[in-house]
Order: sequence, then C-alpha cells, then structure tokens
Amino acid sequence: MTSATVNARSATRKPTNRHKGGEGGRAWFLVLPALIPILVLSVGPLLYGIALAFTDSQSGRTAPTQWVGLLNFRDLAHDGLFWESFRIGLLWAVGVTVPQFLLALGLALLLNQKLRLRWLARALAIIPWAMPEVVVGIMWRLVYQPDAGILNETVRNLGLGDGRDWLTGLATALPAVIVVGIWAGMPQTTVALLAGLQNTPQELHEAAAIDGAGAWRRFTTVTWPALRPVALAITALNFIWNFNSFALVYVLTNGGPGGRTRLPMLFAYEEAFRYGQFGYAAAMGCVMVAVIAVCLAFFLVGRLRGGGDK
Repeated sequence: MTSATVNARSATRKPTNRHKGGEGGRAWFLVLPALIPILVLSVGPLLYGIALAFTDSQSGRTAPTQWVGLLNFRDLAHDGLFWESFRIGLLWAVGVTVPQFLLALGLALLLNQKLRLRWLARALAIIPWAMPEVVVGIMWRLVYQPDAGILNETVRNLGLGDGRDWLTGLATALPAVIVVGIWAGMPQTTVALLAGLQNTPQELHEAAAIDGAGAWRRFTTVTWPALRPVALAITALNFIWNFNSFALVYVLTNGGPGGRTRLPMLFAYEEAFRYGQFGYAAAMGCVMVAVIAVCLAFFLVGRLRGGGDK
C-alpha cells in the first residue's frame, strides 16, 4: 500500500467523539448550581405539599401525623364553600384577564405610534407594575372609602347620588376588586404586547398601506398574525397569575363580604393558618395546581398546533 493511499484514507476517516462523555459531564457540573435552588425552593416544597395532602396534619396537634389517603380529597369534593370559592376564582380570573388584555392591546397600539413625549407616556403606563400589591390594595381602599373616598366624592359632585360602600356591598365587592386587578396587571400585558408590535416588520405595514388596506385591515392581516404568539403567551400567564391571586384581594376585602371575594388561594390560606388544617389546605393546593397544569396543557397544545413560534 502506497503512502498516498494511507494519507487519503486518513483524511476521509471520521473524527472520533472520545471527549463527548467528558463534555457532557462538564455541562451537568455547570448546570448543577442553577438546579439546586430550583430543587430546594420549588420542587421540594411542591412535593412536600402534595405528600401533606394525604395526611391529617394539623397545627398544635400532639399526636403524630397519620396517612389518610384520599380522605382530604373526598371531603373536598363535598365542600360547597370551596367550590363556591373556586367559582368566584374563575369569575375573577376571567373578569380580570379578558378586559386586561383588550385594554392593554389598545394602549400598546397607541404607545406604538409616533407620538410626542411617547417616552413619558410609556414610563407612566408601567407605574402600576412597579408598585407592590399591598400598596396598590391600600391605595384603592382609600379610593373606595365610603365617606371621603375619591370615587364617592366624584359621584356626589356629579349629582349621581350619595355614593356607596363599594368593598362591603354584596353586589359591588367583586366588580370593584376586578377593576383593581385590571388596573394593577395591565402594564405588564401592555409591555409584552408593545414588544411584539415593535418586532412586526414595518415593511409589511407599508406594503399593505400602498395596496389600499385600511387600519383595521392592516391590523387583521399584518399586526395580529405577528402578535398572536405573544398574545397567547401573556394571556395564559395572566390567567394563571390572576387565578392564584392572594395579596391584592386579601388587602382589599379579606375575602368578604360574606365570602363574595374569597378566592381559592384565600380559602386555602384560611384553612391552613386560621383553622390549622394543613392537610386539608394542601389538598386544596393540589386541586389548584391541577387546574393550572390543565391550563398550561391547553396553551402548549395550542402553540404546537399553531406551529410553535412561527
């Protein structure tokens, strides 16, 4: 065999992957520090909460905790108060998420225009997002205050009546809280939609305008198809966040009046930390996690059918 033939075979030989295993081990070693906080702070408490749902754990109990199987879930299935709070939670989540998206979409379209002092308008639009939920709740309690609140003062000055106690009325408490939820969560939706609008190719709008398409036609054929993935993602996240709301409603009404604003998270909080039923409250948490998982599954299926990020 000639030296030329040997050199040719050596040149065409595929490189070996002798270092592949070592590189994979190094990658796991680099990822491990990021996984440890997730396992300790998220996965661990979640698994502990699921295990707690199958026990009779209570506060102040001297007897050892017993494994009760599905007893907590069986009691939960017949708990009318919990399912009423679940219904209120769905009304709250839908009542906040849908108007929140529509208003944020309109605001994002407005802030995407070439306006004077647009930077100032964008800065003012995200102020509610920068405020803690507790501060937002206290501020809106002052707005709804029945004697000297801004809302009732405005109603009286306009001659529309003497005002009312918005947060303690059986018919007005939930709508009043929903208004606050829309106001508090709209900035993050606006920011996400505005980012999606800015990623829409401007050439497509110009081509549609040259072809004679009006504003609505350009929105339905150019803007919305490009914005739809962002809209689906932020709507799904908003629904999950709103369904899990706690601090805002707790500060505003503490679940009252008469349980009209008692969301599932508030109900579970009361069972755990007011009545000491840790196992029963953990079972409620498992049901809420299951609902969130179903919502995420529908979202992921919709994204896969829609072609992912296309």
